[in-house]
Amino acid sequence: MNSAARRIGRTLALVLPVVLVLSGTLAVTRVPWASTATDSQVLTASAGKASTKAGPSAPEDALRKRLLVELQEKDPGVALTHLQEATTKRPSLAKHCVSIARDLGRAAVAKYGAAHRAQAFSRPVCDTSFATGVAGAQ
Repeated sequence: MNSAARRIGRTLALVLPVVLVLSGTLAVTRVPWASTATDSQVLTASAGKASTKAGPSAPEDALRKRLLVELQEKDPGVALTHLQEATTKRPSLAKHCVSIARDLGRAAVAKYGAAHRAQAFSRPVCDTSFATGVAGAQ
């Protein structure tokens, strides 16, 4: 009985990794990319050379750029409100909230030229990250 269990264990130890690797490989050989056409585009391992151009920016980078422009056009309070709304709407952006708020704080000091003027727009978004950015810009 003990040798039968050992034999089954060895067989599983050899076969299971092979099955997992093959199933994972087969799962990623056909990746349907977002497309408006009815036919999905397929990316395979032999699809050709990889592109050296940078792809589309990450959502947090796009949000950061949009909020920095908004800060320059309007005021930091509006940008902080929209940051809070964006992180509430898309929780995946919450881990980037601190760095975005800190960048908004630095940009506010650059816009107004004085930390006390920039600090007047402070909101409790992402703890005190905006205030940290304002203080760090001095």
